[in-house]
Amino acid sequence: MLRVSRLSAAHGAVKAVRDVDIEVAQGTLVALIGSNGAGKTTTLNSIAGLHKPSGGSVHVGGRDITGWSCHKVVRSGVALVAEGRRIAPPLTVEENLELAAYSGRSTKAQQREELARVFDLFPRLAERRNQLAASMSGGEQQMLAFGRALMTRPDVLLLDEPSMGLAPSIVDVLFETIETLHLAGATILLVEQNAELALAVSDRVYVMQRGQIVSDGTAEAVRGRPEVMSALFG
Repeated sequence: MLRVSRLSAAHGAVKAVRDVDIEVAQGTLVALIGSNGAGKTTTLNSIAGLHKPSGGSVHVGGRDITGWSCHKVVRSGVALVAEGRRIAPPLTVEENLELAAYSGRSTKAQQREELARVFDLFPRLAERRNQLAASMSGGEQQMLAFGRALMTRPDVLLLDEPSMGLAPSIVDVLFETIETLHLAGATILLVEQNAELALAVSDRVYVMQRGQIVSDGTAEAVRGRPEVMSALFG
């Protein structure tokens, strides 16, 4: 469903990502782990259209979307839950969700179905549907960011550090939701600072260090490899 081939990206003169290859089969959950500054977020942003790659290609469902703008990437079937939430604070919960539905990928009936699904996955959002997003807790805002991505009916869901800065109880809720989506057949690429959490839910893992993939395999195969420990802890 998602194929990243020899992807490279830079921030000015700094080469943040170099010749990265990642494959995410339909219905699988793949984790991309590594220490801070390894290039994980730049990789996701390059896939999502937030950062223009300097080389390589990105294919979704066999279609080349390399270098496309964000709104075109969303319409191609890719949704990003970005690091730091990035919701619309002045809007209510329901308005945030409805705004995401205008991606051009669904009918009015499908939008109503997705809204009901999001509220089913996150009952707190249903309870706070008329509350301003700015007045919600960090965990609730992260739930809203998840729900907003799901409203676009994505073929591929990109998750960037979903546990960052959240209380353990909220992290448990979010990862239970990720597992629910996975079991329902969602295709997910997860970037996560908590390697143990990522390994526990993923079908396959890529380990990144200094902008390059240094190891990959099943969670069981990757766990305990010396190069993984080096990539994660220096």
